Amino acid sequence: MKDFQAFVDQLAASGTLLTGGKVRVGHLSKRGDPYLRTLLIHGARSVIEHAKTKPKWLEQLLVRRPKNVVVVALANKMARTAWALIAHGRAYQRDWQSARPGSAVAQAAGA
Repeated sequence: MKDFQAFVDQLAASGTLLTGGKVRVGHLSKRGDPYLRTLLIHGARSVIEHAKTKPKWLEQLLVRRPKNVVVVALANKMARTAWALIAHGRAYQRDWQSARPGSAVAQAAGA
């Protein structure tokens, strides 16, 4: 997963900055595939601008954080979703919920 994020450049620069006990991750580097990164950012910006119904977490993040930060967060989520679909050979399902390995839900699904 981190290889994919590094390829897309959604991974923060190596190392963390410590400021007053609060750990802050560094900036996003400009490495990776610039065209794919551009597509993800433009797609995320389009979702934020034009979606009729936005997920609750996205609405809450838009209230708390600057718009461009939210765009990058959504692009990162889109990249992780794309990776998971490719890695597990699944089709996208809007209502699909992940289950933690070893949980009762995951064990019931596997049975």
